[in-house]
Amino acid sequence: MVEFVGREEELQKLHQLLQDNKQVAIAAIAGMGGVGKTELALQYAIQHHETYNGGLCWLLPKTGDVGIQVVQFARMQLDLKPPEDFDLLAQVQYCWRRWREGDVLLMLDDVSDYEQVKPYLQSLPSRFKVLMTTRQKLGRIAKLSLDVLQPEAALELLKSLLKETPGRIEKELALANQLCEWLGYLPLGVELVGRYLARKQDLSLTEMLRRLEKKRLEQPAFIKPEADMTAQRGVLAAFELSWQELQDDDKQLGCLLSLFAAAPLPWKLVEQCLPEEDAEDLEEIRDDRLLNLHLVQRKGEGIYQLHPLLREFFQYKLTGLEQAEELKRSLCRVIVAVAKEIPETPALEQITAVSPAIPHIAEVANNLIQYVSDEDLPWPFDCNARFYEAQGLYNQSAPWFEQCLEVTKKRLGETHPDVATSLNNLANLYRYQGKYSEAEPLFLQALELWRHLGGEEHLDVAIGLNNLAYLYLYQGRYSEAKPLFLQALELWRRLRGEEHLDVATSLNNLGLLYNCQGRYSEAEPLLLQALELTRRLVGEKHIYFATSLTNLANLYLHQGRNSEVEPLYLETLELMLGLRGEEHPDVANSLNNLALLYKSQGRYSEAEPLFLQALELTRHLLKKEHPDVASSLNNLASLYKSQERYTEAEPLYQQALELRRKLLGEEHPDVAQSFNNLASLYDSQGRYIEAESLYQKALALRRKLLGEEHPDVGASLNNLARLYDYQDRCNEAKSLYQQALDICERYLGENHPNTVTVRKNLADLRDRLSQNPE
Repeated sequence: MVEFVGREEELQKLHQLLQDNKQVAIAAIAGMGGVGKTELALQYAIQHHETYNGGLCWLLPKTGDVGIQVVQFARMQLDLKPPEDFDLLAQVQYCWRRWREGDVLLMLDDVSDYEQVKPYLQSLPSRFKVLMTTRQKLGRIAKLSLDVLQPEAALELLKSLLKETPGRIEKELALANQLCEWLGYLPLGVELVGRYLARKQDLSLTEMLRRLEKKRLEQPAFIKPEADMTAQRGVLAAFELSWQELQDDDKQLGCLLSLFAAAPLPWKLVEQCLPEEDAEDLEEIRDDRLLNLHLVQRKGEGIYQLHPLLREFFQYKLTGLEQAEELKRSLCRVIVAVAKEIPETPALEQITAVSPAIPHIAEVANNLIQYVSDEDLPWPFDCNARFYEAQGLYNQSAPWFEQCLEVTKKRLGETHPDVATSLNNLANLYRYQGKYSEAEPLFLQALELWRHLGGEEHLDVAIGLNNLAYLYLYQGRYSEAKPLFLQALELWRRLRGEEHLDVATSLNNLGLLYNCQGRYSEAEPLLLQALELTRRLVGEKHIYFATSLTNLANLYLHQGRNSEVEPLYLETLELMLGLRGEEHPDVANSLNNLALLYKSQGRYSEAEPLFLQALELTRHLLKKEHPDVASSLNNLASLYKSQERYTEAEPLYQQALELRRKLLGEEHPDVAQSFNNLASLYDSQGRYIEAESLYQKALALRRKLLGEEHPDVGASLNNLARLYDYQDRCNEAKSLYQQALDICERYLGENHPNTVTVRKNLADLRDRLSQNPE
């Protein structure tokens, strides 16, 4: 005996429905085939038979006239003898009046036409309760709409069917859940497959799932129910009953719906696929036929969905439909049009708006791409990739860009412009992921292909130059980045004119490079120009404006202009939250920047929660091995060091250094920063030998990567000088302080905090030397 699971709440609701009407309570258990309507009615009758001491009468409208069945039941079970000269309706009413005393439950199983049974029910005494199962909606009749099982209940049902082989489900629990999900948690599907598995004890769940995915609804498990099952039909046959009630237009619409993904579907997409059909006519088919027969479900305003197995059924029927190929091409045209509407860098509001279409765009990319034209081929892939990329979900974005590259190469050839774009897009994503060594060859291939296809004077070449330069910037390869940025800017100015967003982007990137090189006076006018141009072109509520504002604020922080920095950081954080949502790497970056400012101002209690929040968010979004995680670890350690929380700071500094070496290589400015910071910690703890070695490494690396005259080189010289100063190595310290001061005065200005600090260190040393010349 199969356990009845997962319907306790529905049984209670059903009983309440039948008790609420004092006169006649007609409750319809409605739902698609296989959902368990008859089984629920049967279980209700079993559990509540004592309530109905006047008896239970089970009627089957599809097997013959209900009136005849009532009269036959009354004669055989109640020994009633309605006059034979009465017409059938009068005989039924005679039976109702003389029925056994007490409450009575009449059950009508599988009502397809309520008008045929309605005359017999109109004159029922109030002690009669009528319960019907149906695939249709029955107007104002109180109903209990039966849905599929909850995932937990479906798993429990599967377990109950396999209880003779204990542990079988537990051994493959993930597969069991996957199997229930494939079956759409449909009770009939789960029971049929469970019984099939029970008969085949050596069949693994993995193999069962493979067979289902191969043969779909024609898999033997679905075909024929066992003799002791309530259901008398397999899944295919159960659905076939509803199919037979559909007209040709109804069938076409159902088959079209099956081409979409097994996910909630905006109805407007369906209408666009059938532009020649009247929208009102489609609405009538949907509501009066498909919804009425429970072949489609309404999930929200303008949102509908097919059950997974019904979707399989309609796809099975689609193969014999004359319009099948045209339906597929039409759907693909609509989906591509939707994909093209999504901006290259969508904001949160745009992401939310397009979210319902994403599973259907993915369905086209994965299963219908052969019906997409060559010129539109990349769109379904790129759209999904940008959707996840814009949310900072880089690991979910990568497979779409990788698939796009593979598909475009295969269909369009290795030297097609779309292949170059795909190479570039994938390389950009790898850069976001911190996979710099994987990004570079792709950027180089894309640039070379664009040059080959369009020559040097082409917009795509400017894009290639800019993106390769941006990668070099992240790698600390500043001398290689600069000429590429300059070439890109010159190209964009010639091809786009001065008033274009690409020019603003190029100015911004060049300013960012100069900032990294410590050339602050050259960086500022470029960043200001980029900000103003971006403001004019896209306004202040755009991700490009927020990025430009962040870069200007970072410059001011490096220049020690703290009073100007805070309002900019607060504005960018608010902008990023609004445009990106709370969980995005750009938000983590904004939190980190604000925390850096507070730390520099000694506002440690305000800085710490921001650093912690940024670190947690970065780890969550970018995983543990990413350059941004290393930066977050470094920054939190720096705060702890400023608070003299040395034991907390040291492991964080070491983790950051190890991660940077692994991800960025030994020669990168961030590695030099980690050497310097760890040295500073050891210096503060009096661990001078360890500190000196790291200070020297940091200085040598910064000189090599940044040149002799960079503010970071000045900082390293000052740090090493201060160490020598503590060790009374005064002449070495004095020389290094002087070099550091010269750099700071030239690049940071006379009044920058770093310049002031170095000047004071040198002055204090000179004072001590003058008081004690020896």
